[in-house]
Amino acid sequence: MVETIGWTIPQWLAAQRASSSEEGLARIISQVATFSKDDVAFITIASEDFLKTQWEQIQAIPKAKELPLYGVPFAPKDNIDVAGLPTTVACPAFKYNPTKDAVIIQMLKAAGAIPICKTNLDQFATGLVGTRSPYGAVPSAFNSENCSGGSSSGSSNVVARGLAPFSLGTDTAGSGRVPAMHNNLIGLKPSRGAFSATGVVPACRELDCVSVFAQNLPDAKTVFDLAAKYDPADSYSRPLPDIMLPSFGPNPKLAIPDVPQWFDDTENAPLWEKTVKEFKAAGVELIPSDFTPMYKLGACLYEGPWVAERYTVVRKLIESDPDALDPTVRTIIQLANKFSAADQFDWEHLRRDLVREIETKFADFDGFLVPTAPLSPKIKDVQADPIKLNSKQGTYTNFVNFADMAALAIPAGFRQDSMPFGVTIVGRKHTDYALLDIAQKILSSKERLLGNLGKKSVVNVTDVVV
Repeated sequence: MVETIGWTIPQWLAAQRASSSEEGLARIISQVATFSKDDVAFITIASEDFLKTQWEQIQAIPKAKELPLYGVPFAPKDNIDVAGLPTTVACPAFKYNPTKDAVIIQMLKAAGAIPICKTNLDQFATGLVGTRSPYGAVPSAFNSENCSGGSSSGSSNVVARGLAPFSLGTDTAGSGRVPAMHNNLIGLKPSRGAFSATGVVPACRELDCVSVFAQNLPDAKTVFDLAAKYDPADSYSRPLPDIMLPSFGPNPKLAIPDVPQWFDDTENAPLWEKTVKEFKAAGVELIPSDFTPMYKLGACLYEGPWVAERYTVVRKLIESDPDALDPTVRTIIQLANKFSAADQFDWEHLRRDLVREIETKFADFDGFLVPTAPLSPKIKDVQADPIKLNSKQGTYTNFVNFADMAALAIPAGFRQDSMPFGVTIVGRKHTDYALLDIAQKILSSKERLLGNLGKKSVVNVTDVVV
């Protein structure tokens, strides 16, 4: 095994800074050489020539070794443009070759990082399961029969397997959080507009957030610190406040579901109850509350006309060659045709009413603690019932971006079937650092700052038959 497998950002950084330029490049090339074209986590693997070009660009930066991510590899999701690598959004008919990096890629490369691949996803970032791709269904890194979660399936899988210290996903309805749970990772979904979306193929542009997967909290925070910058070219970008709330104080007050929904799953509930006790022991005040407004708000995302925003992205393709789309993705996006302009306003008014209800009802709370997802579904079960199971997975995630909130998914133990469980801390916009503070208290108190908890992934993805 290549020694760099499983390295975190500090480990990569220390080794690269201590090496010659030739040694540093060789280390990256050796890491990527372990990747297989048959691995369903990848859509494109960077060539040696591409890596050499990226390395040369970094070496041209003055005092390159002082860069905060000098020589650190990372894995972007294949709806984020990287010049020199094709963008497919998991749809071969949509494929194009960008000549310019997405702004967030530019930022990370300017910090010294090197993109090494493009990762698989639910086609057009439409799904929470990781099975809706012609490049293959991506399994969890911990059980080959179970979903990795989506839509950022490949990005989560490769970090869980130690193939990159961090990766980029995107999150509209939970795609940066559900895969974190299924792969035992940190999933940082920033406040809307914190990360630039210029050069990112949109799903629902007004809601989309680029997200971060990492093995541990410090690595996730490092990427947030470097990438959370205002982009005037992105009309949905928003500058962060000059002073960000660092903490909710010693005793944060979070609402939790009074009757959690598990949909007949029996293994996640005990882990949730255990985690609730751990949060309370760490000084977090947890108040069981009626989550009906959040459930109603989340349901608007796919039951309402917001699917039409996805339609605008693929309009030419779906109208000229509908069979080019995954059947399930096509069915979902074509729902846009049943809504009128008047319907859009009716639904938007409902959304605003629900957001105001949540803001009023929970005005005295710092945020929410929820299971990241209620289920840990098997790939075969999702393929047999692709829409209903996917919908259930969004129970605790769909409302977050609609309500303009930040979220942080963290690991919370393992099930009997070896699948990880996870919870998500949710707060108002621009509480990103306060969420990290809560998570650090919880994880460090349990001696598990590392997302992998010392447990190695068990799946060789090239052996998975899908």
